[in-house]
Amino acid sequence: MQSSIPGPMTNHLIDSLPPQDRASFLADCETIDLAFGEVLTEPGGQILHVHFPLDGFISLIASLSDSERLEVAMVGSEGMYGMPLILGLDESPLRALVQGAGQALRMPAVAFCRHLEQRPALEALLNRYLYVLMQQLTRVAACTHFHQVEARLARWLLMTQDRAHSDRLHLTHEFLAMMLGVRRAGITLAAMALQGRRLISYQRGDITVLDRAGLIEASCGCYAADRSLYRRVITKGGAP
Repeated sequence: MQSSIPGPMTNHLIDSLPPQDRASFLADCETIDLAFGEVLTEPGGQILHVHFPLDGFISLIASLSDSERLEVAMVGSEGMYGMPLILGLDESPLRALVQGAGQALRMPAVAFCRHLEQRPALEALLNRYLYVLMQQLTRVAACTHFHQVEARLARWLLMTQDRAHSDRLHLTHEFLAMMLGVRRAGITLAAMALQGRRLISYQRGDITVLDRAGLIEASCGCYAADRSLYRRVITKGGAP
């Protein structure tokens, strides 16, 4: 099956900057490869670089213990990793784990902070993105508590598909259970239900999205709400 979501090999935040600011910003970036499973920062670790994914993506994971972990945000070509620097902090509150291999633009934290001070358009854009990320973190907490596993799994698969730019996803039940904060048995039942409705196919850790429109219908409203918020605040540049 050919992917229905081609990889853009670009980052929407950087593309949203005025041309002069964008050129100056890119001059201080380097293109790097993000390796699957790579940990960029542990909770409490110092943020030495900011990352703007191009076709890879990063999971931000809250950890209460080695066995109690929950993904609270996902960053792909729509965003960036390193947001505490905007608040004047260089400490990461979350574990940053590369979930999708690919490329990213990387900039040293010192250079990034200098650009923030010198370029009001960059600061305004990233303040809007920070607002979007805060809203997403809040919605994850409510979604985890109130919504059924099947709807949450559908939402998570759609979010992953958006950032992987592919219909094919390699995800084990163990990994999905950790990301959604549920038992493996719950993920198995939810995946079987989605497969029974012919929305996905699943075999040995490989998930293929067969019916994206149907998966959107099966997901909770949080997926559409996140996309609507991003379009309003970032794409259209509206005030929070």
